[in-house]
Amino acid sequence: MRAAVANTTAKLLIPAGILLVAAIAVSTGLVRFPQYYLLAGVALAAVFIASFVSPEAGLYILIFSMLFSPEIIAGEVGGSRATLERGITLRLDDFLIAVIALSWFARTALEHGLGLLRRTPLNRPIAWYVLVMILSTVWGYMNGLVHGIAGLFFTLKLIEYFFVYFMTVNILRDKDHARRLVLALLVTCALVSIYGLIQIPSGARVTAPFEGEQGEPNTFGGYIVLMLSLIISIILLHDNPRVKGITLLLLFIAFPLLFSLSRASFLALIAMFFAFLAFSPRRGILVLILIILALSGPFIIPQVVKDRIKYTWEQSYFPQPGQVEVFGIRLDTSTSARIRSYQELARDWIKHPFLGHGITGYAFLDAQFARVLAETGLVGLGIFLWLLASIFRVGYKTYRGAKTPLFRALGLGLAVGVIALAAHSVGTNTFIIVRIMEPFWLLTGIVVRSLEVEAEEEEQVALAFPSPSMVS
Repeated sequence: MRAAVANTTAKLLIPAGILLVAAIAVSTGLVRFPQYYLLAGVALAAVFIASFVSPEAGLYILIFSMLFSPEIIAGEVGGSRATLERGITLRLDDFLIAVIALSWFARTALEHGLGLLRRTPLNRPIAWYVLVMILSTVWGYMNGLVHGIAGLFFTLKLIEYFFVYFMTVNILRDKDHARRLVLALLVTCALVSIYGLIQIPSGARVTAPFEGEQGEPNTFGGYIVLMLSLIISIILLHDNPRVKGITLLLLFIAFPLLFSLSRASFLALIAMFFAFLAFSPRRGILVLILIILALSGPFIIPQVVKDRIKYTWEQSYFPQPGQVEVFGIRLDTSTSARIRSYQELARDWIKHPFLGHGITGYAFLDAQFARVLAETGLVGLGIFLWLLASIFRVGYKTYRGAKTPLFRALGLGLAVGVIALAAHSVGTNTFIIVRIMEPFWLLTGIVVRSLEVEAEEEEQVALAFPSPSMVS
């Protein structure tokens, strides 16, 4: 009885203490800091309290912030202002993840039964990947390859995504909770895609909100391809006609995807479709769709999309310095730059073959697998591939083994999504982009918990309604 009273008192005292500290901080900072800093601090304190009281609320806040959080340039590395080019960039959701994670740690400290990290099939590859990132970055600092705070910052940035996964795995309770999280993901995707549609008449490449001055169409494209993998899986596997019909309407997100003009996303879209052909039970329908698209594509694909694809080899009509020629075809400057960076990596990686140059210790590479090899060496690349393969296996196992149609759809969507994003990462650093990785790791957390949730609910039913053999 005393323990219960003490536990309840602690639950009340922690939020009250936070409110007291926040009040003191606000009153002290009113004369020292700009008002928007104070408002941001109060908002984050409110998120902490909301997440502490209801961890599910914290996940919803995080989901809706994934694509709608503004960008803050905190510093520059190598003269670049973009996240993908070493610019030290923070978003609102970076702070939200930290605050929600802290609220979870505080809650687990009080409720010992919750556990900090649930045992999952991905714990080992994640732990090894984090370890190799830390070791390679320390190695880079020791050898003068990594400079300043960039290595530390980007390492923490990568580890941040795993917090999303572990919070989801630990917080997810039952099927209804999973449905609500998926609904939040789909609503966010619909809102972002509507924003994309609004941009089309401007003639500019479509991007997600708050992407800064230049925008990052590849980021938007990779996110949409991931969500398409999930949406198509629900359409193919869900048993509720109403859910199928509503989800079918979300296929409109493919339209703004086209106008992102992201060739990496087009490649990912092709990989996604063939992955569905390989694993989906509805191959007949997919083959028919493929035939229809092949016949009608030249007539329905917007001209600007065709021009973007043909630009890969047609820039040779207007030769530019630095273009690479492959099989007699002069490639555009962007593709040529990537090929030259691969050639340079093939020459340089042997200098530090096992642990690489450390995070940010090598020149910028806009290709995920090449970047992992350059920064963490063969050891890091091997563990990274192990991690991706483990995620695929979890998705495929859930797709084949789950009894709930939604869970089967989520499993197939994750398995196909991994393949699509791997194709996307040929020309982009897909697996370090916050706006792709946050929904990806949240979806991964839901899928990992799916089979466990089914087993737990079946056990509860068995205990509530025991069979005659159990009673006897």
